[in-house]
Amino acid sequence: MDSCLMKLCRLLCFVLTLPLHLMELVGLCGMYKRLFPLLAYNITFSYNDKMHKTKRELFRNVAKFANTDGTLRLLEIGCGSGANFKFYPYGCTVICTDPNPHFQKYLRMSMDANTHLSYGDFIVVSGEDMEGVKDDSVDVVVCTLVLCSVRNVLRVLQEVRRILRPGGAFYFLEHVVSDPSTWTYFFQHVLEPVWYYLGDGCMITRATWKDLEAAGFSELHLKHIEAPEVTPMITPHIFTAKWLSCAAPTLCLNPQPLLKQAILF
Repeated sequence: MDSCLMKLCRLLCFVLTLPLHLMELVGLCGMYKRLFPLLAYNITFSYNDKMHKTKRELFRNVAKFANTDGTLRLLEIGCGSGANFKFYPYGCTVICTDPNPHFQKYLRMSMDANTHLSYGDFIVVSGEDMEGVKDDSVDVVVCTLVLCSVRNVLRVLQEVRRILRPGGAFYFLEHVVSDPSTWTYFFQHVLEPVWYYLGDGCMITRATWKDLEAAGFSELHLKHIEAPEVTPMITPHIFTAKWLSCAAPTLCLNPQPLLKQAILF
């Protein structure tokens, strides 16, 4: 009964978003693509305040992955307006990628406010296809609140493994679907058609930990948390512990002895 009610309510929400769906199909959502970076930039301050302790814990040991000469190359997937810059260690070089070029104005503002870092190029590219980034070329990859809106999570994770050097690290923080026994789960499924457009493609019913488990990592440890004071629809979060990657960039559900190692925090 509850499942039927949830599906009915979701259908009603979907019907309400049909005009937005049609606008997307004919390419009339471009204006929102320009507006969204401004909204995201302003929301960032509130989210960072509420998640400050969690982000500090997440990024606490990024510096340990620096090279012997002290250099550290960090690539951020879906960098947005640069919300994570303040948590990165002094002197590291940050390479920013995002599929929305309209973030560049706000990204520059964050760069100017975080002079303890150096910056590489801003690459306008999706996480699924970073062919402009060489294999084994970065020490650390970061993505936060990104895997909810990409089209193919597994493809993004394959790209992460490809561009990380052996022994490099992948850090992520993502909101995920709630436990099926909760009201949050109910409303996540009901409101997702609306949330998708408000969040520029954000999906709030993804069980992202399952994608990580299927991505070919031979060892994976995740932390599930309830984010403090954030919007109830995105309260359930996961962030990283540790993984060891398979040698090949393809899926490896039965890993063989490892040739390439990376750590996930």
